[in-house]
Amino acid sequence: MVKRKITWTKRATHQFNIAIQYIREDSEQNAEKMKEKILYKINELANNKITHRKDHYKKDNNGRYLYFEVLKHRIVYYNGEDEVFIIRIRHTKMEPKKY
Repeated sequence: MVKRKITWTKRATHQFNIAIQYIREDSEQNAEKMKEKILYKINELANNKITHRKDHYKKDNNGRYLYFEVLKHRIVYYNGEDEVFIIRIRHTKMEPKKY
């Protein structure tokens, strides 16, 4: 089975780094645990075994925009044929934004 490429948007990379920094202020260990868990789940997307839900905050979603949650963080991605695009990472307590 061919693995799909995973590409992060600049926004998602920035949001991920800010989330890690915020947790790191309280606990280096917890920041590393969260980082590892999120990256593990994102890397699983390359295997093309998708069981996530359609993102209902995406306007005119054709079913390719999906999301999952890890440790109270919502990861939104575009599920392409040969590539997965990580679109955004937001804490679940943040006000949801339509896009």
